[in-house]
Amino acid sequence: MSLMKCLLAATALTLGLPAAALAQPAPAAAKSVTADIVGNDGNVVGTATATGVEEVTVIRVVLQPGALSPGWHGIHLHAVGDCSDTAKFLASKGHVNHGSGALHGLLNPNGPDEGDLPNIYAIADGSVSAEVAREWALFGRNGYLDADGFALVIHAKPDDHLSQPIGGAGDRVACAAFKP
Repeated sequence: MSLMKCLLAATALTLGLPAAALAQPAPAAAKSVTADIVGNDGNVVGTATATGVEEVTVIRVVLQPGALSPGWHGIHLHAVGDCSDTAKFLASKGHVNHGSGALHGLLNPNGPDEGDLPNIYAIADGSVSAEVAREWALFGRNGYLDADGFALVIHAKPDDHLSQPIGGAGDRVACAAFKP
């Protein structure tokens, strides 16, 4: 028996645990991917960083002054990591897994769909520093960072988290394309 295995077994016995309990592999480390956020004029207005571990992903959104109008803005995850059509960002398609049967809205009793996220707030100068999270995988077999990636889309108005199809959030005004 190796010295490490002997130490693990002795520690387990001291703690009253089966030796196998201490030999379990550590959880996978968080992995991150960053994307530029572009506005309707095609210029970079900030960055979004998605960090995931197992079934939870946190997205940090940082937008420079002037990026948005002051106030609340809806943000959603879209199915395709494509922000090339800056006029409307329609290349990002609809919400991720929109066909799952859930309706739009974090407050909807028949929702939320997987693309729904809490609103972000732009301060008086139009900048944003925020984090949002959902229980979904970023990487792996069922992760959103698949062959065509996914997009974070920011809307002109706040999402009311209830009405269909997008909570009254209005036009798509900024977009970040996450690619594998």
